[in-house]
Amino acid sequence: MIRVEGVGHRIGKAQILDGIDLVLPTGKITALIGPNGAGKSTLLSLVARLEPLQQGRVTVAGLDVSCTATAELARKLAILPQNAGVASRLRVRELVAFGRWPHHHGRPGPQDHALVAQAIGQLGLDVLADRFLDQLSGGQRQRAHLAMAFAQGADWLLLDEPLAALDMAHARALMQELAVLRNGGRSVVMVLHEVNHAAAWADHVVAMKAGRIVAEGPPDDVFTPAVLEPLYDMPLKVERYQGHPLVLHHL
Repeated sequence: MIRVEGVGHRIGKAQILDGIDLVLPTGKITALIGPNGAGKSTLLSLVARLEPLQQGRVTVAGLDVSCTATAELARKLAILPQNAGVASRLRVRELVAFGRWPHHHGRPGPQDHALVAQAIGQLGLDVLADRFLDQLSGGQRQRAHLAMAFAQGADWLLLDEPLAALDMAHARALMQELAVLRNGGRSVVMVLHEVNHAAAWADHVVAMKAGRIVAEGPPDDVFTPAVLEPLYDMPLKVERYQGHPLVLHHL
């Protein structure tokens, strides 16, 4: 599991996170939801050690992220931040292959090549594998970065708004692939703005607002008007479709 204890974070005088205590379950898809500025991306960055902890403690499978060796942490955590930037003259296959670096340190073997090919196939990138990144659309580049995270083979995938640049078909396909990974024993934590993707696919939901956790639990407990209306400061209606909550936020 990932355990977050007493985590706080400030930028200047602004309190971005305040007293976050959280346990993220192993072998599940956890969705972080909430309005803009809730602190979701900051929390994910602190868990992944993209930013130093100012206050509190984070452990992944018992490893303290503040002092664990980078190579060891990279075998536990794969992170896809917002706006991931990589040199545009890389080909898709080359980018995805970077995901295997924590395992082979520059000497890839047959298993590494096989896992890169598998990740390319999972994200539907076979026909784009030899294209340069600057020849791709935004959604295609997003899928290439997701494939790199898949190829890393880490126990945990931390994804910050992975659906942001994807069309409906590719967004659903990604959630289906994440469910396959979850069913195979891997764990996913993702920031999602489209609450219905979280309602349909997540096992555990954490709702955040103004740097605090306001609700958490299974989708049926979180996706209710009593939780969502004060979270987003708007009236909301929640129906059910095929056994899942369906939030009618667009009406």
